[in-house]
Amino acid sequence: MKTAGVFFLSIFPFFLFSQEVARFSVASGDYDQMDCPVYFSTEQIKNLPDKYSLFLFETLESGLKPVKIQFDMKDTGFWFVMDGTTLKNTKRFFVLKAGDTKPVESETPMQVRKSEEAITLLKNNQKILKYQLKTMIPPKGIDPAYQKSGFIHPLWSPGGEVLTRVQPPDHYHHYGIWGPWTKTHIEGREVDFWNLAKGEGTVRYAGLSEISEGPVFCGFKVNQEHVDFKKGVPGGKEQVAINEELSVRAWNLRENAWLIDYTSVQNSPLKNGILLDAYRYGGGIGFRATEKWKKDNCTVFTSVGKTRKNADGTTARWCRVEGESGTGRSGILFMDFPENKAFPEPMRVWPLNANNGRGDLFFEFCPIRHEPWKMKKGKNYHLKYRLFIFDSRLSAEDAEILWQSFAHPPKVILESGN
Repeated sequence: MKTAGVFFLSIFPFFLFSQEVARFSVASGDYDQMDCPVYFSTEQIKNLPDKYSLFLFETLESGLKPVKIQFDMKDTGFWFVMDGTTLKNTKRFFVLKAGDTKPVESETPMQVRKSEEAITLLKNNQKILKYQLKTMIPPKGIDPAYQKSGFIHPLWSPGGEVLTRVQPPDHYHHYGIWGPWTKTHIEGREVDFWNLAKGEGTVRYAGLSEISEGPVFCGFKVNQEHVDFKKGVPGGKEQVAINEELSVRAWNLRENAWLIDYTSVQNSPLKNGILLDAYRYGGGIGFRATEKWKKDNCTVFTSVGKTRKNADGTTARWCRVEGESGTGRSGILFMDFPENKAFPEPMRVWPLNANNGRGDLFFEFCPIRHEPWKMKKGKNYHLKYRLFIFDSRLSAEDAEILWQSFAHPPKVILESGN
């Protein structure tokens, strides 16, 4: 397992006497940008000083504003968040400096805590989300086939509201935020990784490969196995039908919001691959909402103006789900990436009368809703999503800006460097 902790934040007066390493601009392009993660490659700079002595500043009319940076795992560049709103067709300017001495202290507001049971992401010790490593057993008296690992729960709002739900009595196979495929075929056999009670398959945690923390982001990479139990095959032993690398990263944003990237890379080791049949559930990213959200206190709104009444089966760039909470109102903006399968992706949205009229909420981006997908042996398939978690409310206008920042990030332009 690799651990990333290369970052530097403490700003001392000596920066006034430091060496200028590079100047660069960040161009917003054709779209407004909001609270956008930006990557700067240091490979384009010759004679780069010790990374521990590097400091970034935004150049403003009032002077230099310190900006937090964090190097990537490969040390080939660093990330920072271009905060606030940046209007389209504009630029912001930055200068990278090297200090005379290494900082005495460094700051790690974006944190990772790992136990035998789970990985928890935090900001300044406030919980963001938890990923389940250990298999969660269903309640006593419930079919043990419902046991599962490898999912996100809880997901908290910035105000501390739990937004996810696991093992609800109406659907014991629902696990917070997760994405098993449902109706698939392997060598002519139907295998369901979603409906666990069938005993045909499951998706489970299979190892931790990376942990990252620092001033700009925290996150992890894990391996997950989509396991075919070979039910009904005489003498058949379980096999891994899909290997998955799941990457989850939380960014250091403003105080009242979380920004989370959720990226899945999947490939099949099977000789003839696997066929993902067209179905209304499966894959992508699924979300079972808190039991507090019912038809009379939660809403759905998509990038094309659909609501909970008519969003199911339609496609969208983004979908905002929100409901009443202890903070008044909380929600999640689910964003789809343009390079994903079937973009803009179809959605599964439970109708208002779901679960015997209670109106519980389920949402999913489902890339195979309308068309099947054949995964060939050894080929990597990518699905990338971004989540913006908020308290209070989020306007449709801001939702669109956040999606444009995800889909069409700003461009870094080196103005000068060694």
